Parts: sequence; structure tokens; C-alpha cells
Amino acid sequence: MKPIKHFRRAGSRIPLKFTVWLYFIIFTIVVFALLWLFQIFYFDKFYQRMKIRTAVDSIETIIDSYNNDPKDKFYRKFNEVAVKNEVCVLLLDRYGRVDTKKEVIANCIIHDRNYNKEGLVSKIQMAENGFLTTTEVNPRTNENMLIVGCRLGSASSPQGYLIVNSRLDPVPNTVYIVKSQLLFITSILIVVAFVLSLYLAKRISSPIDRITKSAERLAKGDFSTKFDGRGYLEAKQLADTLTYAEKELSKVDTMQRDLIANVSHDLRTPLTMLKAYAEMIRDLSGDNPVKRNEHLEIIISETDRLALLVNDMLDLSKLESGKQKLSLSEFSITDKLGEIIERFKGLSDKNGYNIMFTPDDDMIVCCDVVKIEQVIYNLINNAINYTGDDKKVFVRQINKDDGVIVEVEDTGNGIEEDKIKLIFDKYYRSENHKREVVGTGLGLSIVKAVLKMHNFDYGVRSTLGKGSTFWFKIRNVKK
Repeated sequence: MKPIKHFRRAGSRIPLKFTVWLYFIIFTIVVFALLWLFQIFYFDKFYQRMKIRTAVDSIETIIDSYNNDPKDKFYRKFNEVAVKNEVCVLLLDRYGRVDTKKEVIANCIIHDRNYNKEGLVSKIQMAENGFLTTTEVNPRTNENMLIVGCRLGSASSPQGYLIVNSRLDPVPNTVYIVKSQLLFITSILIVVAFVLSLYLAKRISSPIDRITKSAERLAKGDFSTKFDGRGYLEAKQLADTLTYAEKELSKVDTMQRDLIANVSHDLRTPLTMLKAYAEMIRDLSGDNPVKRNEHLEIIISETDRLALLVNDMLDLSKLESGKQKLSLSEFSITDKLGEIIERFKGLSDKNGYNIMFTPDDDMIVCCDVVKIEQVIYNLINNAINYTGDDKKVFVRQINKDDGVIVEVEDTGNGIEEDKIKLIFDKYYRSENHKREVVGTGLGLSIVKAVLKMHNFDYGVRSTLGKGSTFWFKIRNVKK
């Protein structure tokens, strides 16, 4: 539990639930702040741009009807546009006299009898392209009025003048209603946002809280912990990952216990024998040279067994920790296989083993010769331990275009399919052997570590009752 406590101190102290809630509230505040900022500072300008656009559209629509429609249809369109867009429209003839008008807005300035229409016509004539946009203050209401006017026809012979008048200041009652509604909606939405953010924060953090509590139980060594990832996809993926990690940790824990038990057994047996035979030499055979030599041979044998176990454990530890580096060199794999098999000749002659080597064409490979030699030695030693009653072991060199495959085959009982994936684990020993196993049970783990360092492919093929074939492939070759 100490590492977990340290992690909590080192990490963030702010709970996810509070963080989600805080970000949601900040987002809500920013949204409403921008909305109110727009209403307070930009509502009038936005309103004015809309009114100008409406007035310009009104003029364009009326001009289009003036140029293309018969007079009766034009007058209907004239009135429709004024009512629809809430503007006052005035049509003057070429002399500036009123031809047609439509008053929609109260206190419309262009329909006032005292309004200087001649001055406005003069401004339109002087305006670029005969189109004028200006503002004036209504003397009766002090409201800003938008005046948009244009010439009909050419500048040399105008047919008339079209003028549109629109109120430019927003209607006070409308502004008051909009702002009142906005205040009401804002109040409601702030409350809703507060409640919703609390709910979402709890909903998001709940799966993580459940998984964290389960992870704490796992940290205490409870490998039956269930990880509940309901809620959302990421929590489900995290729960699945932790479940997979739990299974792997359970395997590692079981293997660690087995390793300790096996190592303890393998250490205890030779130590017991060492002590027993040392006492026998002291008490019984000290003066008997024949007996003393027999006992000393047993002590030496058991000492060698202890040394082998310790060396294998140290080698595997160094390989897995990455402390050992590869020392690459070029050598003949064919010659090396022959040398290693020759070393087993004494064992073969003594115990009746028949190690048959099938070489291919001579091939130069580039790898760590000492470590690859250790791999081959361990594979042959493993085959000797598990081969059948015929005591045959087959070693083959198979040259390929992209490398050399080395195979070591025994004729034993084979390996169950569900056990093949465990065969390279530390201290795993198959039960399908018929004689005392020579070695520490770490040989295949060392094979795996060395080949992974070289990034070489390796594997095993096995059929129950017919034996197993271990293989690896050296890719760096030179013919």
C-alpha cells in the first residue's frame, strides 16, 4: 500500500468529479457572459445593420418590380414590401413630386409635409451610382431615422426617385422584452447547468471510483477482484485492461510461488546431501580412501548442481534486466553445432543417447556466439531430458533464403496444447518425462531471453505421443 499512498501524494489532489463540474460551470459562465456582452454592447449595432439590409432589400425588390411588372402589379408589390419589411416608401417622379407613397411607421419622416424632399433628391443625384444611404433625426420624436434613396433611370434622364424610411433605433419595449426574457432564461439555465454538471461529474467519475477501489484491492493481493467498467467506453477499456493485468499478475504470482518452492527444493536437496556426506567422511569414511573418494565425488556432483542452479538464475536475471549486451561476431553455425554435439558424446556413450545431426551447406552467421551456444546447449539438454525410450535426439540445420533454422527434436510424450505457451516460463517443467531431469528448469527461459535479445524468431511444435521440436531462426547470415 505504500506505493499507492505515495502515488496519491505525488498526483493531483483535485477529484475528477470536482474538475468536471468546475469546467462545466466555467463553460456555462463564459457562454452566458458572451451572450450578455452581445446584448448589452452589440444589440443596437446588430439591429442597425439588419435595418439597413432590410431597407436595401426593399429598394432592390421595388426597383425590380418597377422595371419588369405592369403598373397595377408594381403598386401591389410596392405596398406589400412596405408592410412586410415595416418601412415607409415614397416614389417621386422626375420632377420630385410624389407619385406613390406607403406609410407604415408612425411619425415617418419622409412623409412629413415639411420634409425637404428637394434636398434629398439633390443628394441622390450627387451620390455615386445614384444610390444614397444616410441617417437623420426625427425632430418630433428625436429618433434616428434611416433614409435610403436611389435614382430610377439614367443620370441624364431620370424617371423618378425611390426613397425608403426605416426607424433606426430599436423599439424600447422590444429591447426591454428581449432582455427580460434573456434574464429569465439565464437564471433557469444556470440552475439547470449546475444540477446537470453535478450529475455528469458523478456519472463520469463513478466508473473510475469503482475501478480505483478494485485496483486498491488488487494491490493488496486480491487476484479475484472484479473491475466494473460500466458507464462509458473508456472506463470499459480501462476495466478490461486491468482485468487482463490482474490475470497476468495472478500468473506471475503463481509462477513466483512455484519458483520459490522449486528453487528451495533444488537448493535443499543438494545442501542436505552435502551435509550428510561431509558428516559421513568425518565420522565413517575419513580413513577409508575408497569410501572417502565416493563420498567426495557425490559432494563435488552436488556442488556442481548448486553452481549450475545459481549460474542459471544469475544469467537469466542479467538477460532479463538488460545488463548483458550482445557481442556480435561471425562464425560457422554448421561448425558450432558440430562442436556442441561432440561435447555430448561422453553422455551419449555413457547413457546410451543417440544425438543425430543433419547439417546443411556451411553458413556464416552473425550473432553472439557465446549466447547462441548456450541456446543450442540448453535445447539439446532439454531434448535429452524428455526424449523417448529410444533415447534419440535429432538436431537439424535448415538453410533458408533469409536465414538459418536450427531444430532440436525429441521422441518423447510431447506437450499438451494448453501447456505449450507455458513451456518457456521460468521454472516450468513438463510432467511428460520418464527419467530424472538434469538441469534447473531455467534452460528454456534463458533460451527465450537470449533469442529475444537477438530479435530472432523461435517456437515449438509438439504432438502428444510423438515428441516435440524446438526451433529458432538466425536471420543475419552470409553464404
